[in-house]
Amino acid sequence: MALSSIPVKAPAQANTDRPIRHLNQIDLSRRWSLSPRTLERWRWLKAGPQYLKIGGRVVYRLEDVESFEAAQTKNDPDKHIGSGK
Repeated sequence: MALSSIPVKAPAQANTDRPIRHLNQIDLSRRWSLSPRTLERWRWLKAGPQYLKIGGRVVYRLEDVESFEAAQTKNDPDKHIGSGK
């Protein structure tokens, strides 16, 4: 059989129209400028964003990360400095 008659599969292409939905510990630590060890400690303390453990890997769903970030907001947009409230 000649080599030219063997069908060659195209390399798998990443689906570029789907956004990244999960972050690993390194990605999240870079996003927040934290040590990866801080995220490990938060998991141990049951603090921080929810996470998934799949096959020994820890991943964070982007929606959980964003909701955790929103919950950390401390300023109230209804209260303005000097408004007397």
